[in-house]
Amino acid sequence: MGNLRSDIYNWAPLTIPEINDIFSKIPIQWCIAGGWALDLHLGKQTREHSDVDIAITREQHLLAYPYLSQDWVLYKAEEGKLTLWQDQEYLHTTNDIWVSRSKDTPFVFQMMLLNTAGPSWIYNRNHLITRPVDELFLKTMEGIPYMRPEIQLLYKGGASQVREKDCLDFQTVLPILLPQEKAWLKSSLNFQFPDGHDWIPYL
Repeated sequence: MGNLRSDIYNWAPLTIPEINDIFSKIPIQWCIAGGWALDLHLGKQTREHSDVDIAITREQHLLAYPYLSQDWVLYKAEEGKLTLWQDQEYLHTTNDIWVSRSKDTPFVFQMMLLNTAGPSWIYNRNHLITRPVDELFLKTMEGIPYMRPEIQLLYKGGASQVREKDCLDFQTVLPILLPQEKAWLKSSLNFQFPDGHDWIPYL
């Protein structure tokens, strides 16, 4: 299977300015996601990041393909497997795309596909949780878009397995969350976890 890759720990992530340079040339909505999004919000790097995440909407992922495929090899990550994303292939169920420069080089960034309906973003783990797509992103002083902290924290806290680094990220960002950001995250976690969630008492 020449199209499969299994070296999932083989990472040499690009820097945030390098990512911005690539994506600012693509006519789609995008933002830095993951731990880096929270560090951009804080204005400083608070920990090591083993990878770098970008979020785009599923609606626009085919627009991104011709720009990215010129220089990069694109893999769809699904059910623990990485297989090549083919030209014109609409990804109905894939939520993550891993990217490397060639089939033998480390992965350099990954893209999350966000589900939308019209002008609204829809949280993939609970479709009752929505926000206008335009509200998903904030920008740094340099104009680099990143995912709003309360939405990024929902992705971290809403995972089936909340990792130690996600809990650390939550503790690091919590002191600077605005009241309305805390309220939104609290109500969203309550929606997703009606039986309770470890973070809710802190919000």
